[in-house]
Amino acid sequence: MIAVLVFASTLFLAVLLSGQAQRSVLSTAVLFLLAGFVAGDRILGIVSLKPDNSVVALLAELTLFSVLFTDGMRLGLDDLASAWSLPGRALLLGMPLTLVSTALLARTLVGLSWTESFLLGAVLSPTDPVLAAAIVGREEVPKRLRQLLNVESGLNDGLALPVVVVLLGIIKAQQVNVGAVIGAAALGVALGVLVPWIALLIGRNALPTATSIYEPFDAFAIGLLVLALSWLMHANEFLAAFAAGVTIATVSPEARDEFRVFGERVTELLKLAALLVFGALISPGSFMEVDPQVVAFLVLVLLGARPVAFGIALLGSGLSWRERVVAAWFGPKGFASVVYGLYILASGAPDARRLFNLTAVVVAGSIIAHSSTDVVVARWFQGQESEQPMVPE
Repeated sequence: MIAVLVFASTLFLAVLLSGQAQRSVLSTAVLFLLAGFVAGDRILGIVSLKPDNSVVALLAELTLFSVLFTDGMRLGLDDLASAWSLPGRALLLGMPLTLVSTALLARTLVGLSWTESFLLGAVLSPTDPVLAAAIVGREEVPKRLRQLLNVESGLNDGLALPVVVVLLGIIKAQQVNVGAVIGAAALGVALGVLVPWIALLIGRNALPTATSIYEPFDAFAIGLLVLALSWLMHANEFLAAFAAGVTIATVSPEARDEFRVFGERVTELLKLAALLVFGALISPGSFMEVDPQVVAFLVLVLLGARPVAFGIALLGSGLSWRERVVAAWFGPKGFASVVYGLYILASGAPDARRLFNLTAVVVAGSIIAHSSTDVVVARWFQGQESEQPMVPE
């Protein structure tokens, strides 16, 4: 109950400050992160949570699923087909280069083994669709840049999971079934396409029509079906979420439009709750003391790993230098990294606690850095043509 009180009080304050936050570097994301930290064990001790708490893992997973589901609805299949050149560069070149450069930093600065370093690189290479939404939703930002960040953040979470599973199995000296990992990813995409398509087809042929109050629940119910089936069938639920959103946007724009406002509000509440919980999570005394090597690792991961990787990946892309700078900078770490960090912690692998703590340091730093610069980035594009033609394939 205390956690609910803290969340309600912070939410009320966020509502009061939301107008100012929309126009300045003040961030509601940072507000909830700080509220969780202050309420956590290190300061007030009124919200006590452990990293291996099942409620924490469930909340993070539900939040990430909800964000990917609603983000997918921003893009129909036609949008994906016409805008695939830039996300393809990000996912097929930028993401692997970010993973490798993060692994090299972990090996050099923190002294992890090579396998642990590449595991940490896989955990920290996905971008967070929650924080990326702060840029994706701003009309001042060029459309092709928004589509690049939206598709990238929607797909890279699920793509990193097979790498995390395989490397974690190697660290634990377990035999990893690579085929099963790839199969889970493929099954996730299949469920994300087939379940909404069948459900929407049934809905179109049903005799009764939904009342206005129930219309937003159509897409919501489909999302829950996809999530439940993914869990039951051990599919990659994150790829399923994004694929389901894209399928709904393609097959039934009406269902997408009816769900949009309701879905975005539900997702926003989940996001804020998860940020508060994460703030409390990083505050216990078990959190490692941050030494100079860890600080250097944090700074170089945020300012070096992705910017260098995307500087290479976007060469010759047709983007302006300003767009390339923003794409390289705006690679926020967040819920996917937290979920994968919790997954490592729960595995009982050697040095799992240290890997989780390093993940928490980078995620916390990223939330503060990236959520405080979205307004600055948007203002940078004011006065420019926001709807530029797409880069040709």
